[in-house]
Amino acid sequence: MKYILVTGGVISGIGKGVIASSIGTILKHCGLHVTSIKIDPYINIDAGTFSPFEHGEVFVLDDGGEVDLDLGNYERFLDVTLHRANNITTGKIYQQVIECERRGDYLGKTVQVVPHITDAIQDWVENVAKIPVTDDGKEPEVCIIELGGTIGDIEGMPFVEAFRQFQFRVSHESFCCVHVSLVPQPKSTGESKTKPTQASVKELRGSGLSPDLIVCRSEMPIIDEVKQKISNFCHVKPDRVICIHDCTSTYRVPLMLEEQGLIQFFSERLQLNIAKATPKPKKFMWKWRDLADRHDNVRKVIEIALVGKYTQLEDAYASVTKALQHSALFVNRRLILSYIEATSLEEATKVENPVKYHQAWQILCRSEGVIVPGGFGKRGMEGKIAAVTWCRTTRKPFLGICLGLQAAVIEFTRNVMHLKDANTTEIDPDTPHPVVIDMPEHNPGQMGEKLYNSSSNIGNIESVDERHRHRYEVNPNYVERIEAAGLHFVGRDESGTRMEIMELPVSTHPYFVATQYHPEYISRPLKPSPPYLGLLLAAVGKIQPYLSNAMSSNTTSEDGENSGTSLVSILL
Repeated sequence: MKYILVTGGVISGIGKGVIASSIGTILKHCGLHVTSIKIDPYINIDAGTFSPFEHGEVFVLDDGGEVDLDLGNYERFLDVTLHRANNITTGKIYQQVIECERRGDYLGKTVQVVPHITDAIQDWVENVAKIPVTDDGKEPEVCIIELGGTIGDIEGMPFVEAFRQFQFRVSHESFCCVHVSLVPQPKSTGESKTKPTQASVKELRGSGLSPDLIVCRSEMPIIDEVKQKISNFCHVKPDRVICIHDCTSTYRVPLMLEEQGLIQFFSERLQLNIAKATPKPKKFMWKWRDLADRHDNVRKVIEIALVGKYTQLEDAYASVTKALQHSALFVNRRLILSYIEATSLEEATKVENPVKYHQAWQILCRSEGVIVPGGFGKRGMEGKIAAVTWCRTTRKPFLGICLGLQAAVIEFTRNVMHLKDANTTEIDPDTPHPVVIDMPEHNPGQMGEKLYNSSSNIGNIESVDERHRHRYEVNPNYVERIEAAGLHFVGRDESGTRMEIMELPVSTHPYFVATQYHPEYISRPLKPSPPYLGLLLAAVGKIQPYLSNAMSSNTTSEDGENSGTSLVSILL
């Protein structure tokens, strides 16, 4: 097993996750099996209880683990399936060590950060690195470990010490350290300032780790003289100082790293013997190169409105954004994603701040498609329902995710079935028409993971496996009445009692679809999520030709209703 530790300096959010994912992408294209681990030094057990304003989106893994959004980058870039153990937090490590102490595993010894915490970290890394993450079930050959935060943070010190020891536990040829650092370029002078990088490398070396490769993040490209200066003061060879400046898309990052000799470096440093086996430059990563070129060269645009409650921080909807970008690229469009704060669409805002209200509605009306993503709580719910009403009545392409499905069901029962005050018990426990109710598995006293993963039966598609993150769902007692009124639940869980996918027939609406699960979690750059792809196809006016082609290959009728076939099942 080869281990690549990625650390960061100067500031957080510098792009360690993208750099780590890009390194993995390159090595995977060299024929290696790659896995990854994200270390978050916070004391939380996992990311499940975080507000989206804290760290952005909570990403859900296939086994139900709620983790940092960087693991979403790993899955998308590497096309792998990670597990909750691939995310290490201080809370998990301390919890494990304390449980061992309570069982008496340490035989009465004083439990300390060194060696007990640091040993637990090293053991965890070694064990998780061996877990297969690909469909072929093969054990990974390379494990990429991203240490969250910045070097010097007090929270990360036990992890830095653990890896100082770890480099001696494994051989020198099996461990290397990549340090990502900021090189500021003040507009007042135009110079590249190397002092912050020198200081962060000094801090890293003082902790017992020496970087084998320095990745310099900057706004503009760095000249050779600056690289030479960093090389001199940071004790690395000049060709081991890599520059990754701001570029048109993250798809460019693996290509930029490869162009600067990363394959040769890892082949020599970790004795991987991949340099000779790598295809010729024109053929190497050609699909990835084509993806980056298409992203840069697309000219036509498509505007999608996202109606949510965490719109002040774009990372709160990171996977939704990526899934929309994947689908936009598939239909040869550049995505313009306009964020609308759900409360801005509500009547109360019309009175309190009419300018904000009308601006929000103007964005909603001019957009070519609307998505209402997941969320929790009362705030903004009526605004989301108002957006759903607009989409349903004007035939605007609509996709609801999780809470978005619940908002669509509430809107339909209120305005089509005339069930006044229909609501979810999350918002109104005393509603006379509880069309959305609490899951029986949910324990109100236990915070954290609140989901189940299931297979959903969809029309003539046998099943799909998807990821969930919710506590409430459609009340089975209302399903028959809702379907009789025209809203169809075309996907259900294996028991048939949980509503997973709903849609209006294509004869009445070009695209009005919602899912209780989160399809964005398994969207990939080269394989867009079907529900998201359907939204983009409908937004550009290509949904009918796409469905017709798909149905003709399956000898189904043009209206998409032959043999019980639903719109979503055709997309899938």
